[in-house]
Formats: sequence, structure tokens, C-alpha cells
Amino acid sequence: MAISITPGLERRLRSELSGDVLFDITSRGRYATDASVYQQMPAGVVIPRTVDEAERAIRIARAEGVPVTARGGGTSQCGQTINTGLIVDCSRHLNKIIELDVKGMRARVEPGIVLDELNRQLKPHGLWYPVDVSTASRCTIGGMAGNNSCGGRSLRYGTMRDNVLSMRAVLADGSAGRFGSVASDLSDLALDSPLRPLAQDLFGLGAREADEIEARFPKVQRRVGGYNLDALVPRGTNNLSHILVGSEGTLGFTTEVELKLWPLLGKRTVGACHFGSFYEAMDAAQHLVTLGPIAVELVDRTLLELAGNIAMFQPTLAKFVRGTPDAVLLVEFAEEPEENARRMKRLGDMMGDLGFGWDRDGAKWGGVVEITDPGLQAAIADVRTSGLNIMMSMKDQGKPVSFVEDCAVPLEHLAEYTDRLTQVFEKHGTRGTWYAHASVGCLHVRPVLNLRLDKDVATMRAIAEEAFDMVRAYKGSHSGEHGDGIVRSEFHETMFGTRLVRAFEEVKDRFDPDGFFNPGKIVRAPKFDDKTLFRYGPDYKPVEIKTQLDWSSYTGASGGLQGAVEMCNNNGACRKFVAGTMCPSYRVTKNERDVTRGRANTLRLALSGQLGPDAITSDEVMDTLKYCVSCKGCRRECPTGVDMARMKIEVIGQRVAKYGHTLKDRLVGWMPRYAPYAARMPWLLNLRDRLPGAAKLSEKVAGFSAERPLPLWRSDIFKDSRTAYGPQDGAPVVLFADTFNRYFERENLDAARDVLVAAGYRVHIATPVDGSSRPLCCGRTFMSVGRTDEAKREAQRVLDAMKPYLDMGATMVGLEPSCLYSFRDEVPSFLPGELSQQLAGRSMLFEEFLAREADAGRLRLDLSPIAERALLHGHCHQKSFAGMGAVEKVLRLVPGLTVETVESSCCGMAGSFGYGVDTIEVSRAMGELSLLPAVRAADADTIIVADGTSCRQQIEDGAGRDAIHVAQVLARSLAAASSRTGMPLREAAE
Repeated sequence: MAISITPGLERRLRSELSGDVLFDITSRGRYATDASVYQQMPAGVVIPRTVDEAERAIRIARAEGVPVTARGGGTSQCGQTINTGLIVDCSRHLNKIIELDVKGMRARVEPGIVLDELNRQLKPHGLWYPVDVSTASRCTIGGMAGNNSCGGRSLRYGTMRDNVLSMRAVLADGSAGRFGSVASDLSDLALDSPLRPLAQDLFGLGAREADEIEARFPKVQRRVGGYNLDALVPRGTNNLSHILVGSEGTLGFTTEVELKLWPLLGKRTVGACHFGSFYEAMDAAQHLVTLGPIAVELVDRTLLELAGNIAMFQPTLAKFVRGTPDAVLLVEFAEEPEENARRMKRLGDMMGDLGFGWDRDGAKWGGVVEITDPGLQAAIADVRTSGLNIMMSMKDQGKPVSFVEDCAVPLEHLAEYTDRLTQVFEKHGTRGTWYAHASVGCLHVRPVLNLRLDKDVATMRAIAEEAFDMVRAYKGSHSGEHGDGIVRSEFHETMFGTRLVRAFEEVKDRFDPDGFFNPGKIVRAPKFDDKTLFRYGPDYKPVEIKTQLDWSSYTGASGGLQGAVEMCNNNGACRKFVAGTMCPSYRVTKNERDVTRGRANTLRLALSGQLGPDAITSDEVMDTLKYCVSCKGCRRECPTGVDMARMKIEVIGQRVAKYGHTLKDRLVGWMPRYAPYAARMPWLLNLRDRLPGAAKLSEKVAGFSAERPLPLWRSDIFKDSRTAYGPQDGAPVVLFADTFNRYFERENLDAARDVLVAAGYRVHIATPVDGSSRPLCCGRTFMSVGRTDEAKREAQRVLDAMKPYLDMGATMVGLEPSCLYSFRDEVPSFLPGELSQQLAGRSMLFEEFLAREADAGRLRLDLSPIAERALLHGHCHQKSFAGMGAVEKVLRLVPGLTVETVESSCCGMAGSFGYGVDTIEVSRAMGELSLLPAVRAADADTIIVADGTSCRQQIEDGAGRDAIHVAQVLARSLAAASSRTGMPLREAAE
């Protein structure tokens, strides 16, 4: 269908829809990619608020001659959800359960509901939807139906097609209908039903092609290529929705899906079967499935090694991986506990019968590690389902590329197939990493290629043709899970034959004669190696800018910044709504602009000139970063390691270099410089919230919202009146007094000093060695406003002051996570060298230091009970640097104290973010996601603990409760012990 873009399209959409209508290049660019290697710039994007609005947008696009592509989570790996027409994003608003029939175990849902969210709502009813794909935290039911998704437990539950009862869809002519079970003779369809002629044609095609379908369709469960013509072969009763399942939005626009639900899984047992040989693991799969598991999932050596380099996965691997296996098969049983135990024993026996043993060498080394702990099972599943992103964590320009990824072959051929395909990779000078669904013969593998190079593009075609020939010879399916899109549609004729491909075209033409819905997918597709469709196509030319931070660990232009940005593979792990930290602003706005993926895409487009000259400093790019709170959640939770907080420092620095600072930025950034003067006359600065009208004036002049009071300045600040406290022979510790605690909450520093002294440490206070009376500062506030030059000056002062203490083996202990972790993250980046690396290795939060000392048996504190319960909120940076375990452990040192950690993302204050006139509402909404309701629900005797200055401010402002630092908790416990025993605390003296 020819695209004729007219001004009328955007004008009509804006006038008739209340949802977002996006036609600017930056917004369109965020929708130009999915998780595939392709990029197609859409004409525009619509985010309808209701199904009626979606249908209205489709009618307008039809009238204007612009094709439509439906989009859910945008996680497709074959290019299904990108196109050059109008993109209709269903994920933001069309995400409701329309009807839930618990007794009948069925539900009707809108297409944009995310799988995990659906299952969260089903869980209280003892039900779940079991097509548990690895992208469950962000993929939508509509997208899953479009792809005929399968999931890790398809061995028991089947595919989407097996679990979809009906679908409602809008067709190309504007009509709408419900597609469900229909008698093959149409006796149950009314004579005037609009679906009757369509159904009659489809069943006629099915009857005509029945023999060809029987002969050519692969007899494997994982066959999702082409259209489901076998659903049209008359068999008494047919489900017409199954022709829509797997159609990738090419036949109609789905507005509702009726799902078959299942009872929740009970207690499970997982056997991690270790193998010394990959081939032996693949050969064993056909035997292991005879034990009746619900899943047999593979992780290979390369995946284990890559995961071992990612901090969030290291503790999990240590708990279940024994030795250095070439492959691990995760065999999962979900029966009654007694039966699980029996099957696990049979699994061990079977491994022995197959010749494997822990005492053997080489290919026959191996055995079973039994996992019964649900928490560990979930963590292992997270490693497995993150397989794609783990593979994509390679920092080279060569990346694992998806094109033969999900071929499926009969299990008896799996070992031979994987061995032969590995040889194909080696012949072409590359390699692949294997993982996923060994139980159904569908293993994911991506050879490493650099598609910027013509030779690698040619290699991609050669590998594809050889692989698909091999799959056809084994009577397997070239498309076993991720669909067709641009990647595999070209190869349908080779796989199915000319006659069936013509039948595919007949189906498309009967539904959509003008190619209105998602053209170029499944039928009449472009060549899969057409470089003009690639994300990094022939015209992709990164610009060079002089960076302020060190990006040299990455490849590409701008000192590696290009490569760092390109680490985002668009798989969308950042779009999750629960668990972890990232991406807090997206959880509130549900806007693609405000998620790490959307920001990374925008930066990539800007750095490659696709958004115009000097786009990196443009208003559009700054608007993209506006709601990034620098939580660093992505630094830890993005499996490919996209660190948007660091990128934001770089981009703001570029912007500031060109345009300078706002008054608000100057007040925030230079706070450590003017703080000593503010402390001398705090009454003057505090007038802002005491003098009528002053707050409103500051809102207009400086951009600080009048709706929130600013922190109160005080004169009794923490001062470096002495340089050391505690026993002369105590182990040396340097207490780093950050600007926030020094000037606003000195009690925390006093408490930390007293606890360390009471524990017998010699506590030093580092002071400047440059002759200045101004206290030391980490430079965090300067980083937040893009002044890395000033941040370097501050950090260098700390490095100089700390050198003698580092030489004596001391550890620097800090209280404020955002400040302390600067020395482990940003400072080594912009001040590379031995000293910064040494300090990075010796910088610890107060609780991390105490937890380490406790683990080593060196911590001696006399503590007494002070409360029964503590409610703990973790600072985002604590979570990013895996510091939550330490604070929980230290709090539990207090006798009788039960610690409950709030499952929260960012508190929402995030430094100055929560005070901004244009960000305060999002700030409050972040707090209301889970933190503030949990604090309000806590009884009055519960201690609220938060180690971040901003977190404490948000809790006080939003819930009216005082939160305290862990140092104060321990200090109170020490004081209680002193009162109980009558023994004074060790004096904080020389």
C-alpha cells in the first residue's frame, strides 16, 4: 500500500483523539526500532486512551492512505512492530481486564495488558496465564497473540494458540467481529453475520489445501511461521481466532483477547543437570523429557561466563553451578511434593544410567544439583530468561544477531542439529551461544556478527540459508517462537513451498486486500538482509564529540560513548512495573520517552545525526532526560549495562558547555561552595518558607516548587574540630562527612562516629590539604548539573586528603549513598589513575563496613532492644551497588528488631528532582507507588529507616513520618545498652 502522508493525518488525529499524537522526529525515532536489528521511521505514533479511540485512529489512517501497525511492548526480535506508517501503541492505556470468570477459568483482556501484570491480578484467585515468555515483565497479551508466543513451559501448557479462546478484531474495511469457535459448516453463524462470508472463504481454502498442509507443515510444537492454515482445515468445529494468532497484526487490529486460564503452579523442584559436553547435554534432552517435567531449559558455558561478569547474577550462579560445566539443563517438576521428590530421584538415576557422574572426566562429567528453595528457583529463572540480554552484554561492535535464533527440530535430532550448526558458525568464522527450550527442541542461538560490515552481512545470509536447509531436512520449523517479521518471512517459500505461500497471500488478501495492516510481514516481505532496513544502515554515521567522562571501555565514536549508548538492544527490560528499581519515572508516566530504552534510542539517534545537527544539546534530548532521576537502577538491572545516570551527566555537560546554567542549577550545583556561608546566617536562607510569598517567588525565579518546603539550614553543623576520635590503637577508619549530612543532619555523622568509636575503631576525619577551610565534598551536586570540571576539582581534593590514610590501610566510610558511591563509580571515570582506583576499592557505606567487620568476627558492639520493628527503604544507589543486604544485616544486629524492607523503586525525591516546579508531580507519584503507602501503614512504634537524605525528605513530606539513618538506629541501641548496664559509652576522644 503506497504511503501518502498529508497534513490531514496529524490534524485529524489531534482533533479527534484525546490520547497522545506524536509526529515529531524524536518521538517517531523512539518507535522506529524494536529488539531486532532493523529500523523503520514511522509516519507518526498514536497512543489511544480507549479502544474506541484506537478504532477511530485506524479509520482516519485508512482515509488518509496510511497503513497501521499495532505495537505492544515493542520487544519483538524480528521487526514485527516497526513500519513506515502509523504506529498505534496499545501498551499505555489499553491494558485492562474486561471480564474475569474465575469458575470458568477464562478472562477477556485488552491487548495492551502486560503478562506479569495480568498474572499479578489473577494470583489472588489461584489462577495464572501460563505462556510464560522471558519478556513477561513487559510484553503484552496482544503482542504475544500476534507472535503466537510459547514460553518456557510450553511442554505442558502449549503455545498462545492453545490458550486463546477468542479474539475481537477490527478489519481493514472498518468492520469488527469476534473470532472464536465456529462450526465448520457455519450452522451456528447467523445468515446475516458479517463474518459468514469470510469464514466460508477461509474454510474453503483450508479444505482445498488440506493435503498440502498435512504434507508441508512441520510436525513440531514450536511451529509459528506463516499463517496457521491448519486452523482452517474443516474438522467439525474450528476456532477462527487461531488464524489471527501468529498473524503479527497483518490481518486485523486486535482489540480484545479471551484467554484460557490455569490453576497456579504448586511447589516445584528443579534439577540443575550439569554436563561436561554440550553435545551430551543435547543428546540427553530426549531422555529427560520422559520423566514428565514441565520444562527443560538450557544455559550453556558462554552464557554462564557472561552472567558471571554481571553483578546481579553472580550470587545466584554461586548457589547452583558446580565446577565449569559445558552446559546445564534445568529440569523442572511441578507435581505434589512427594511426586516431585520421586521424579528428582529418577532424574539422578537417569543421569547415572546415561553414564554421567561427578567423579568422571571429560564429556561424561556431571550430575544433578537439586533446588527446592523458591527464591533460588526464581533467581535461576531470571538468569535463564535474561539469556538474550546477557548475550548482548558484549561490548564489541560485533553482537549476537537474531536470525536463526529459534529454529525448532524434533528432539531426536537436537544434538546432531546443534553440532552441525556450530560447525556452520565455525566455518564462517563466528560462534554462537545456546540457551532456552531444550524440552521442545527450540534452542536460541545468535552468531556474533558486525552488521556494519558487508562481509558479515553476506555471512548472515550464508548461515541462514544453510541453517534453514538443515532444519527443513530434519522436518523442523525455521520459526519456532519469535515469529517471522522481516527476518524469516523471506524464507517461507523455501520452508513451506510455493503453493502454501500463495495460500498465505490469499489469506492476507481476503482480510486486507490493500495491505493496510503491517505490510511487508509474513507475505510479500523484503529481503531480510536489505541494509537500508538495518538500524545501523549504509547511512549510519556517528558524529564525534569531545566527551567529559571516560567511555574507553566501549567501542565507537566520541571516545566510546557511541558504543555505550548502542549497548541498548531494545529488549525492554527497563519497562517492568514491579521489582527492582528501574525505571521509576516510566512506572509513573508509562511513556516510552521516560524509560531507559527510549532515552538510549534518543541518544543513539542524536549521536548519529538522525535528529539533526547538534541534537545532543537540543531541547528535545533534554526533554527526554527530564524525568531521569539518575537512580542507577539501569546500571545494575539492565542486563546489557546501560548506565543512563552516567550518560545523563555527559549529555547535560554538553548542554551546559553550549548554553550555560539556569539559576536553579547554580543553586543546586554550587551548594557545597556557598554552604559554609549559609550556615553562618541560616535564618536568612530559611525565610523562603517562612515569609509569605517568598516560596512562590522562588518558584518563578529559580524553579523550586512552592508546594514543597526546602531543607532547613542550621548553624550547628558538623565541624572538623578534631581530626581523630577513639582509641589510639584502634583500626583506622576515615569518616567522610558529606555536604548534606554536614549541613542539614549532623546527628547522623555524630551517631556514626560514636558507633565506630564504641566498636573500638580509630575514627579519622579527613580535612583538605590545599590550605582551604572549606570542607571536602564528593562533587555529586556538580555532576548533577553537568559540571564535571568542578566535580573533578572537588574529587581531587578528596583524593589528596585521603592519600595518607589510604597509605596506612584505612577504609573511607560514608553515610550518603549518592556521595559515597561516586568514589566507586564516576570519580574513577573522570579522574582515572591509581589513587582513584585505590579509593574506589576502599570506599564503603557505614553499614557495608560494619557488615564486613561483623562477617569477619571483628565487630564488638553492646546493643540493646529499642523497638520491635523497622521498616527499611533502600536508596536507589544502595540497590544499584548491592548494598541492601548490608543494611539489613546491620539493622538485625539490634536485639529483637524485625526488619521489613519495602519493595520500592525510587522514593521520587532524587536530590533536587522532587523540588522542581516541573517535576514535583512525577516525584510525588513515584513515592506513592509503594513507599509512602507502606510508611503510612506502619504503626507509630515502627522505626522508619532510610539512609538517603532525599529519601528521608520525601518520607517526611509525603507521609509525615520521621525516617532515620541506620547509624542513628545503632546509636540509640548503644545508648539503651549503656542505660541498662550503667556503663558509659566509650568516649569519642583522643
